Amino acid sequence: MAEGIVELKGVGKSFRASDGAARSVLEGVDLRLAEGEIVALLGQSGSGKSTLLRILAGLISVDGGSVRYRGQPLYGPARGIAMVFQSFALFPWLTVQQNVELGLEARGVDPAERARRAEAAIELIGLAGFEGALPRELSGGMRQRVGIARALVVEPEVLLMDEAFSALDVLTGERLRDDILQLWDGGSMPTKAMLIVSHNIEEAVLMADRVLIFATDPGRVRAELPIHLKRPRDADSLEVRALIDEVYSLMTQTAPVGGPARAEPTVIHLTDRLPDADVGRMEALLEMLVDDDRDGRADLPQLAEEAELTDHELLPLAQALTLLGFAHLADADLHLTELGRRYVAGAHTLRQQLFGQQLLAHVPLAAHIRHSLEQAASGELPEEPFLELLRESLDAPIAERVLRTAIEWGRYGEAFEYDFHTGLIHLPEGEDAASAEAG
Repeated sequence: MAEGIVELKGVGKSFRASDGAARSVLEGVDLRLAEGEIVALLGQSGSGKSTLLRILAGLISVDGGSVRYRGQPLYGPARGIAMVFQSFALFPWLTVQQNVELGLEARGVDPAERARRAEAAIELIGLAGFEGALPRELSGGMRQRVGIARALVVEPEVLLMDEAFSALDVLTGERLRDDILQLWDGGSMPTKAMLIVSHNIEEAVLMADRVLIFATDPGRVRAELPIHLKRPRDADSLEVRALIDEVYSLMTQTAPVGGPARAEPTVIHLTDRLPDADVGRMEALLEMLVDDDRDGRADLPQLAEEAELTDHELLPLAQALTLLGFAHLADADLHLTELGRRYVAGAHTLRQQLFGQQLLAHVPLAAHIRHSLEQAASGELPEEPFLELLRESLDAPIAERVLRTAIEWGRYGEAFEYDFHTGLIHLPEGEDAASAEAG
């Protein structure tokens, strides 16, 4: 077994919300990063992946468990660990050379040595000749190369990458990823291990030696998939496509890992987060499932490609359709239910009726809002009490997003309406509290 560089055991992390309550972001995380391996972390929003990277970078401390670097407890930033962020995070008034030299300057490296090492890193990452350019003069891909050069110039043993390619267009991201892998496999990089956070399943399979699947609320490792294929890997090969399917299956599995997949709608609780899914896109996916070629079933990776959706966009849509009972997930495939077929075949009015029916049956937050409105004499209530309820379990921005989703779904399903000017949620026009309760 290769020597471990970084080891986490039982790591937990909580943050204080605006109401003072502790929110658990990570719980019981075990992770070992060994020399010579690339590990990818995949998970839905809220799984704590970026928090974990910041713990490893020494930017934040843990509340429980241990973090060790080369066998020693990690307190604060380690000299052997560097991080590449999703945003380019460059100082716009500094040149490429000056941006790359920053980390060395902070470590007290003398100017001549700083210049030599920065020039070498800039050349390594393919930006030779742009040392004097300002960030505004560079493309997005070139700016991210500067960020990577700035991380590599300190010659880290461990390179952490937080969605490093996601802000780039597809072709630029692929080119930069391939260049990084070429440097890694060719031994040109000083780095001995990489830990990558990604929302892109194909990217993780093409890059990593191991893929870790994170669960959500709180974040923890729920599955691990080793990958033994040599790099470079062909994205269209049968072996890679099979691995992508397996990762999709692990990420969408609703039963415990190793258990049978569920065909019934997922059960959620009142203050659980909702999939960030737009109704129009949900309908479009359902309509794609009834194409003659599919007959009610579609492979998720293929569906993502044909619908031109990222994994980050597709998975919440599939989860929302499963939650509402219009489809179910099994073995990385999305299957249309009989109710889903009825929905797609129906006119707009029937679709709204079915959506509202399923919403109130399977989304406790929507049912709670509807019941509260029925109990109110005026048939309307401010949104704030519902936000306060959600904030007891979720961070404020997430609570707001969950309520926005519930309101969007509720408006479409005619369960309730919302006034954007007043912030009031109210029963649909023509319904008063008494008639709604009687109905």
